[in-house]
Parts: sequence; structure tokens; C-alpha cells
Amino acid sequence: MQRRHFIKKSFVVGSASLILPSLSFGASTKNDTMRLAQIGTGRMGRGDMKNAMAVGSKPEVNARVVAVCDVDSNRVIVGKQDVEKFYTGRGESNVEVTGYTDYRMLLEREDIDGVIISTPERWHALIGIAAASAGKHIYLQKPLTYSIAEGQALVTAVRANNVVLQTGSQQRSSVYFHQICTIIRNNWLGKLHTIEVEVPTDKGTAFAEPSDAPSNLNYDMWLGPCEDTPYTEQGVHPAKGFSRPGWLQRQKFCLGMITGWGSHMYDIAQWAMGNDRDSGPVEIAARGDFPDRGIFDVHVGYEGKALYANGVRMTSKNGSAGVRFLTEDGWAYCSRGGFKCSDMKLLRREPSADEVSLYKSKNHMADFITSAREGSDPICPVEVGHRSNSICVLHNASMRVGGRNLKWDPKQQVIVGDQEATDIINVPMRGSWMI
Repeated sequence: MQRRHFIKKSFVVGSASLILPSLSFGASTKNDTMRLAQIGTGRMGRGDMKNAMAVGSKPEVNARVVAVCDVDSNRVIVGKQDVEKFYTGRGESNVEVTGYTDYRMLLEREDIDGVIISTPERWHALIGIAAASAGKHIYLQKPLTYSIAEGQALVTAVRANNVVLQTGSQQRSSVYFHQICTIIRNNWLGKLHTIEVEVPTDKGTAFAEPSDAPSNLNYDMWLGPCEDTPYTEQGVHPAKGFSRPGWLQRQKFCLGMITGWGSHMYDIAQWAMGNDRDSGPVEIAARGDFPDRGIFDVHVGYEGKALYANGVRMTSKNGSAGVRFLTEDGWAYCSRGGFKCSDMKLLRREPSADEVSLYKSKNHMADFITSAREGSDPICPVEVGHRSNSICVLHNASMRVGGRNLKWDPKQQVIVGDQEATDIINVPMRGSWMI
């Protein structure tokens, strides 16, 4: 069957997660100008889309946004306006941008080369798998998926369909994180023995009563794979404006700062060790604070510890977002605000020919577009995003079982000897929205 007909027929029965065999879509894009679609035009989505339009307008990148999609029709309108305003501001007239409220209809378009997915994370795997099956390259906001099983399925779909996926862990495209990881990877400060991770803290309360969803929001579609949950504006996203949405603090839709920021910081920890693509800790334990905050039920404060097979220990806690590496001869620290080191000269050192030179990207979105065009892995490919997120999910599972130490087999990707924790990480999906 032709790809278009196959996808359309599959979507009619409601399956958004088919993994098709590789149909030789080709590694590079079909169009000279890479044509992108934005799926999810909320707070993060609008930022991602504007970034894609800005870097895509550079001749050496050459990409443009041609479609937007959101289950909130008001946000579709705003997304279209954003695109039209950007391109008309560059002197264009009659800008063509199509709006959708169902991502499946968007994915049927053969003229779209890639998608940027900036939805709540319970949707990441389903839309990502559908996009890969449709032969679209993918920029996917972190955390990569909600559960570990979803991440495994997404890795399979991306590789089976020969598409490029860039995880939105943009810290890798910052010189601060790149240089500190280069220092640690090359043992310029001696052998690494401890990593200290800090992430910000969630706050606030939401004692909200259920109400009817507004007519502009397809709330059943917004829920998708999540269990049936009464609508409250505070628990979804603002009806007007684009302030931080409440779903970010609800366990049904998000695991909290452990994934929201933890996926960034654990990614850097593993990048520095060189086990970011196919490994992870062998033990993890974490305790979290879960005060009564109404419908907000993710952890607030937390402390965690993890052990790697190479003997490196990692601790985690709330604080200012950053990662500190402790070695036998000194220390190194990186955050979004800068970097520090016990030997300041190393902050300018370049690797020699026989040392480790890490992949270097100056712009995360541009790196995605260029990699998609060339058919090569970007700086944060799907496996890396999956492994970083797995650490977050395991920390959350330990919190949920009272801080119990979990034995993790990173090769088989299973918790060993703890059925309660295993049940927590194996999250069920609703109705036909399943993998």
C-alpha cells in the first residue's frame, strides 16, 4: 500500500502509535527548503517555533514553518498569527500556513519534512512514533517520554523508519556544558568519583473545582492516553495567555521537576562520563516531599543518590540548576549561567588529536535541521534523550515507594526484584491511545 493510504487507513481506527517497517524514506529532506510543522503551540511550542523560524531563515540552514497544530483552537489561531507575522516582517506577502487541531491530519501531508513536538509529555511518544512512521524528522521537547517503555518504543520507531530525532536538551549546544564535559571525559582533572546534581523546586497550590472545558479545547484529545480526569483550568493551561501551565505539577501528566529539569542535568552528567547513549546507573534511591497542594501532586523537595557500575556516585537535590563534578585532583561546575573549574586554564583548553573531542553544536535547532538534511545523528539523538529520562523516571519511582533503593539493569532496562516499583514505571494508557 502507498505510504499515504496506509497511514490514513491506520489513523481512522484511532491508532496513533504504529511502528511501520522502514520504507526507505531517505535520510535527507525532500524539499530544498526544509518544511516544518509545529505540534503544540503553547508556552514552549511558541518559543520552539519562533526559534525554528529565526534560524531557518539563515541561508545556510534554509527551513520554514508551514503548519501549526494544537488541540486548543485559540492556540492554533495564535500560532498561525506568529508565523504570518514573522514572514511578513521579512517582506513576504500571502504567507501560507495551515492550522490543524489533529496532528494525524498534519502528518498525512507529504510536503512536510519535519515536525517540532512541544506538547505535554504524555503525548510525546505517541506523536513521535506516528511522526517517525510518517517519515518526518523530529525535534522533540524534553523529557523525551513519560515512561521508560514509551522511550524504548520511540527509539525503535525512529531507527526503523530512518529519521532524525533531536531531543530538546539544548544545554548540549552551550559552550559551558560542552567544555566541562570535555574536561571530565578527558580526565584532565584526574579520575571522576562524584557528581552533584541540582534542579529547581516546584511550588504553589491549586485547590480547583472541576468545570466544563471551554469549547475551543478538545479536552478528550488533550487527555489522549491519560486516564479520564475532570477538567480544571488550573490543572491544564490558561484559557488566556501563556503562563506556566498547571499540568506541569500533576503526576498524571508530568513527573515534576525531576523530569522537567532533571532530564537536562542528568543528561550532562552522563555526557561527561560517556555512557549517555546505552547505559545508566545500577542503583537509584530518592526521597521526595509531597505536601498537600490540592491537585498539584508532584514532588516538591527531593534528595537522590545513584551508583554507576564504574564506581561513580551521583547525588541529587533541589537548588540552582547545575552539575558539579568532583575528581581526584579537583572539581568542575557548569550551569546555564557559566562554568567554573579548580584549574581555570582548562576552561580554554582544546583536546589534542588523540583526546576525546565531543560533538559541537552552536545552535540546537539549527543542528537538528542540518542533521535532518544530512541524514546524520544530531548532538542529542533519541537514545540519549531516552537514557537521560530513564534516570528521572527511576528517581520518581523510588520516591513513590518511600525511598527504597532500586536495582536497575541498564542493559535489559528493567528494575530487578521490585514489582511495586516496576508497576509504577509501567504506565497504562487509555482506550485506543496505546503503544
